[in-house]
Parts: sequence; structure tokens; C-alpha cells
Amino acid sequence: MFYHNFKYSLKTLFKSKDLLFWTFIFPLILGTFFKLAFSNIEKSETFDVINIAIVDSSNYQDNKIYQEVFETLSDKNNENQVFNLKVTDLKQANSLLEEKEIIGYLEFLDDDIKITVKENGIDETILRYVVSEIQSRQALIETLVKEEIKQDSFSIDYEKIYSKIDALMNEEVTLQDISKNNLSYTMIEYYTLIAMAALYGGIIALTIMNAKLPNMQAVGKRTAVAPIKKGELIVSSLLASYLIQLMGLVILFIYTILVLKVDYGTHFILVIVLALVGSLAGLTTGVGVATLLKTNENAKIGILIALTMLECFLSGMMGITMKYIIDKNIPLLNLINPANMITDGLYSLYYYDTFNRFYFNIFSLLIYSLVIIGLSVIKLRRQKYDKL
Repeated sequence: MFYHNFKYSLKTLFKSKDLLFWTFIFPLILGTFFKLAFSNIEKSETFDVINIAIVDSSNYQDNKIYQEVFETLSDKNNENQVFNLKVTDLKQANSLLEEKEIIGYLEFLDDDIKITVKENGIDETILRYVVSEIQSRQALIETLVKEEIKQDSFSIDYEKIYSKIDALMNEEVTLQDISKNNLSYTMIEYYTLIAMAALYGGIIALTIMNAKLPNMQAVGKRTAVAPIKKGELIVSSLLASYLIQLMGLVILFIYTILVLKVDYGTHFILVIVLALVGSLAGLTTGVGVATLLKTNENAKIGILIALTMLECFLSGMMGITMKYIIDKNIPLLNLINPANMITDGLYSLYYYDTFNRFYFNIFSLLIYSLVIIGLSVIKLRRQKYDKL
């Protein structure tokens, strides 16, 4: 009976042109629109050399560490050039800052370094980072010298101290422009596209489950009196829906990789695993809407589509900032949102070196799916009809 229901569920689904459109065609169209809309965004987001100034003074001239570091980072022959540096007086530095010809300038005071900027942004953060890094190295050198002297104040190994200081000084402070590879702001849109395609499989599961319910279609009346367990009915229908959903995902991945040139990072196998688990969550959502809600088929489809689009919206599809707004203000909402679980799992693979966050989202999706299936089975078992 399991195989019989599985086979006829497949036939029913393949005969539905609307379902095939939403499963196979619509994600490709939406992905193409993303490509057209965002193709030029990243070109304007690559790293540019930062214009800064240093106020010339005796304190700066005496500080050889800062001079060497900033000269190296401002060398135009260096492929990792970070700064365009101007050494000038305080008045000229203020004038350059007001005219926005520089993003900030440094003043070397007696015991401190003053950083003056007009705005807060990425360039200003980089300048602060470089200064902080140099200060850390200075502190290391001072600590190193004090420790060596403390160990043997009568026999100081100056050669050993010099070699350690030289090793620290020869470590270059560089910033490389890897933004094209690791700072793809539009990738979150493609992640939500995968999430949407996975969750739209719920329409497939909803359609096939409605055909099995006696209060929805005539076929459902015959199914209700057939000698088949409710759990077996759900699993066989879900498996047929899952197979078609996987076909849609394969087509989507092939299209985005080969045609749209989307780079899913170095963990592509894990991306596929997450998409497969996400598809299961989408299908179980469709099963849940079909079995738990008492309304007509069109209303169920409308509710499912609205729910899916809301989940995708909250996970960042219509604007990547929405995901972070929800994470900051209503974190629980994203923890129970399957679209966010999928996008967050993909995001963690792309940006982070560890897999803790990825596995957390995988297990969250599996728990979500099991809960929905369990509720659906309980609901079907409790359904009783006076007549069919």
C-alpha cells in the first residue's frame, strides 16, 4: 500500500502544471532578477586606498615604529597598499578633513596618539585597527625587555632581546582586499532564494495531502476507508513530494552556479545537505497546513504562500538588514523561522571557520520537521466523520 500511494502521488504531482512552475521555473526567474538587480553592487564595494594625514611633530619623528609601519602601508609599489599618507601641520590636516580629502589624521602627543575623524565607517575602523595593532606591538616589546631584565639584571643578553624585537618589527601589518571573495553582501539574497525554493515545496506536500483528506476531495474519501495507516499515508505522500522537490533544487543549483556564476564557497557539500534538510522542513510545513487547518484548498494555499513569504522576508529576502533587525530585537522569532534557519546555516558556512552554528541550524530544522509531522499524525488519527 505504501508503494501504491507513493506511485500515484508522483503521478498526481507531475500532472499539475502550476506546481511544476512554482517548483522548477519560478526560483530560476527570481534568481535571474537578483542577478540583474545586484550585479553591479559588489563592484562599488571593493577596497580602496584610504587617504589619511599625520601631524608632523618631534614626537612623530622620534617614533620610528610608526614611521616605518605607515611608510610601508603607504608604499605605492606595495600591492597591499592601505593608505595614501600626507605628513603635514595641524591646520592643514583639519582643512583636509573638512574638505573630505582625508578620512582622518593622527596627532602624536607626549604619552598618547590622538585619532581625529569626521565620520564612523569602515575606513575609519581600519585606521583605528592599525594604530591599535602598533600600540599592541609596542606593549609587547616593552614587556619583553622588562621580562629579560627581570630574569637576570646582572647579565642581560642584549643580543637575545634585539633578535626578539627584530622579529616583532619584521612582522608586516597588511590588509588585503579579499572583499570579492568573502564580503559578498548579495549572497544573503541567494541564500534566501534557496530557502524560498526549499519552503515552496510545502505547496507540493499540501496539494498531495489535500488529495488524501476526505473533507477535501472525493479521492480522500476512498483513502479514508482504505486499509492504510495514517503515518504510512503521510510518509509515502511526503516522500513523493520530496523527490520532486529535490529535482527542483538540483535545477536551481545548476542554474545559479553555471549560468548566474554564484559562488557558494568551499563547503558546497554542506550547502547541499542544508538545502535537503530545509526542503524537508518546507514539505512538513505543507503537511501541517493541510492537516491542521480546517478550511478550503485555496485558502490553505494562500495561507501557506503568505507564511512562506513572511518567513523569507524576515530572513532577509526583501532586504538583508531585516534579518539583523529581527536577530537583535526578536531573536526567538528567527529561532523558530525555518527560512532563517536555512539562510543562517548557509551564512555561517560562508563567513565562519567553525561549524557550530551550521549544525545548530541543521538540528533545529530536523526538530521543526519532526514536531510538525508528529502533530499532523496526531491530528489525522483523531479525525472522525459521521459520513463520507
